[in-house]
Amino acid sequence: MKKAALVMGIIFLILTFTGGGYVLINHGQVNAGYAVIPGLWTMICFGYYRK
Repeated sequence: MKKAALVMGIIFLILTFTGGGYVLINHGQVNAGYAVIPGLWTMICFGYYRK
């Protein structure tokens, strides 16, 4: 289960940076949720992995 949390955390981390890049490319005109929501899931997955 911990390995699954690590893999999911890495996937969500990649999605966070991709979403942040998308927001920056569009000069902030799109919703910041593209970066924030995967970022929250990244913290949840890495928190579970460290526990």
